[in-house]
Amino acid sequence: MAAEIKVMSAGAVKPMVLALGEEFARETGHKVEFAFGTVGAMRKRFESGEAADLVVLSVSAIEGMEKSGAFVPGSRIDLGRVVTGVVIREGAPVPDISTVEAFKQALLNARSVAYTDPNAGGSSGTFFVGLVERLGIAEAIGKKAVLRRGGHDVATAVANGEAEIGTTFISEILPVKGAKVAGLLPKEIANVNTYTAAISAKSASREAAAALIGKLTAAATRERWIAAGLEPAFGGK
Repeated sequence: MAAEIKVMSAGAVKPMVLALGEEFARETGHKVEFAFGTVGAMRKRFESGEAADLVVLSVSAIEGMEKSGAFVPGSRIDLGRVVTGVVIREGAPVPDISTVEAFKQALLNARSVAYTDPNAGGSSGTFFVGLVERLGIAEAIGKKAVLRRGGHDVATAVANGEAEIGTTFISEILPVKGAKVAGLLPKEIANVNTYTAAISAKSASREAAAALIGKLTAAATRERWIAAGLEPAFGGK
């Protein structure tokens, strides 16, 4: 019997969750509904009572929610790891971001800098705000900030010329036409985030949700995760 599955997911893994989820729906006949947004926004919606069968958020968010009994015990599984990168417009000069000092100077030299508004609950934006504070350039960057609600919007703003440079997860840069990954952050300040799936304890479609997790973590999908800018966090090759 066909089931209905609601997926609430962070935007950083949207390309793969959406693509594989839609394939799963075609293959099984199950109906899959998606809701994507920042980790903070999705967590708030879920904890406020919005129904979902499968939740895909950062590992820290899932761990925090798990303590309150939000998920089916044993259902949690890591999907993929994403790293923060720098985005520029296709065809623009590639800035030197090879060292922490070079990255800092690239931000200071840019006319405008796009990143996720931390008030929207975005993981990459929260990290970036803390980073520029540590680098001692928070005030300078704040004056030319182009804030967006999610990483995809950050990359789009750069591609459209609304910002000269931006920073977000590379998985959110790659799908945006006109945006280019200039490189990763220097290893000393690298930011890696793991995204995890778990089945809601209130789900009425647990079996179908578990099958969807199986689709997301199938060994045959590993190369597709990598191509989407995500390092698979599940086993198998």
